[in-house]
Amino acid sequence: MVKMVGYSVRICKAHFGKRGGHLGIIHYLLIIVFCGSLLAFLFVDVIELWVTALGMSRLESPQGVVLPHSVPPTRSEEFLLMPSIHVCERAKPYLITLVATAPPNRKARQAIRDTWGGEVHVRGHRVMTLFVVGQPTDPVIGKELIEESKERGDLIQGRFTDTYTNLTLKTLSILGWARRFCPQAHYVAKVDDDVMFNPNALLQYLNLSFKRDESELLELYLGRVHMQVAPDRNPASRHFMSETAYAGMVLPDYCSGTAYVLSRSALLKLSLAAVAINLPKPLPPEDVFVGICAHTAGINPTHSPFFSGGPAVPYSRCCYQTMVSVHHTTPANMLNYWTDMHSSGPCSWLGVRTSLGVCKVRALLGTLLRRD
Repeated sequence: MVKMVGYSVRICKAHFGKRGGHLGIIHYLLIIVFCGSLLAFLFVDVIELWVTALGMSRLESPQGVVLPHSVPPTRSEEFLLMPSIHVCERAKPYLITLVATAPPNRKARQAIRDTWGGEVHVRGHRVMTLFVVGQPTDPVIGKELIEESKERGDLIQGRFTDTYTNLTLKTLSILGWARRFCPQAHYVAKVDDDVMFNPNALLQYLNLSFKRDESELLELYLGRVHMQVAPDRNPASRHFMSETAYAGMVLPDYCSGTAYVLSRSALLKLSLAAVAINLPKPLPPEDVFVGICAHTAGINPTHSPFFSGGPAVPYSRCCYQTMVSVHHTTPANMLNYWTDMHSSGPCSWLGVRTSLGVCKVRALLGTLLRRD
């Protein structure tokens, strides 16, 4: 691969004046196209970041919204199941990941425990993973959750029925629990249970892109940003948003709900905004609601090309070592991918660049083919 790139560079530097006329011009243009395509392929993440930045909305913060000075305390009685209220005080996590999971998805939770959720120390920082569920409609599953909680000690159960339409309530539980019982964490990640998450890649990305002095407040709302999305006004759609929920023609930009990261200060401001906003019925989609809260709080989402919130990313060891999150991952694949990712050392710079380019292009082609 190194020889191929070196050969390509020599071609790009070659003297193009040896051929005259139209053939020389065509030859020159072909070389330019080849070199440009090679650079675009190797730096596809940089291009994605640039294109996204150009396309993001520039909506002004809503006028007349006054955020409260404090958030009502979240009492432990509001959660049917949860670890000790001192779990974060004892562990002192730098990053806490709260996984939104459905009560029956025990295999998914176990796969996460056996892979990325089982990591405790990453890049010199303490990390912790907990699971957030609602109340199941099946009493048998309810009893199984109690046993799982006793055995594993990593479940948080809110007082709401666990349905798709109540995902917003689950997210509010995630925000409330993290704010009340884990305020010392520098970062909080919300992740779905069908996501291959990579704490190592996340902490590396945060260190390279957002390293600040400890005294500085970083209001970070990081993930895969959805831009200029129109509200779904179809009452039959599960993504339906009434004009009461949001009257605008275009939603504020928001991060995909599959996985996003909040800094400590952003978590507090989002919580304040959530208190200030009256929850409409039916509830808006949870990631859209978080985006509206961020917009109300004056926090702009930050896009990262290393979060996959839409098209599936085909597996490649070097690509997955770099990606922070990959959606649509089954429990069996999660176990296999994680084992292979750690079967040997970190990939080289060129291996990462090439593999990431292949992953991104294949994911894009897959999306285009599905549209047809």
